[in-house]
Amino acid sequence: MARQGEWPVLEGLDAVARTSLLQRSARRTFDRHEVIFHENDPGDTFHLVVQGLVEIQITTPLGDVATLAILGRGDFFGELALLLPGGRRTATARALEPVQTWMVSREAFEELCREHPAVARFLTNALAIKVRNLSAQVVEALYVPADRRVLRRLLEVVDVFRRDGGGLVVTLTQDNLANLAGTARPTVNQVLKKAEQAGLVSVGRGHVTILDYEGLVRKAR
Repeated sequence: MARQGEWPVLEGLDAVARTSLLQRSARRTFDRHEVIFHENDPGDTFHLVVQGLVEIQITTPLGDVATLAILGRGDFFGELALLLPGGRRTATARALEPVQTWMVSREAFEELCREHPAVARFLTNALAIKVRNLSAQVVEALYVPADRRVLRRLLEVVDVFRRDGGGLVVTLTQDNLANLAGTARPTVNQVLKKAEQAGLVSVGRGHVTILDYEGLVRKAR
């Protein structure tokens, strides 16, 4: 059983409710590049990430694919499945590397809520975290220049890699980073070149190595 303190979203639950939730969940494993679920699939399960990296993507009205987030250990996804019976997935979740999750079905969650009313706080926490993150993204999209958005998204991905036991080498393409930052690939290329010239990063094919984490943080402010 995973340690209960691994997921911030569970912090609002007492020990009995946390244990009950995890005991009713099922361990799932996914191979590298395996799709966990597709956008518009029926949604009836929620996932807590135990290990590995998960990419969350949507299809835009123009048919392009945009990356919304890269998640790692301690993160969660699929929470709307617990809210909307018969609902559809609003995004595609794909494993970037071998992934393990604890999967909670809506049926198990509703049963838990009847037995332990405090479990309902779990969903409140999950939605509050997502709303806070979305609000921050909207503000950044409106008021933060593209070069700083690129560096901030890079730092966020670095932190996800480090939580998953990785180091400061991020296996992320410039296309991935452009999608995350809401900008074009040439912009990402220019930003990374400047960061490389400043000694902050080293850019390779399909990966970025962070040479000066604190310097990168200062540059992204």
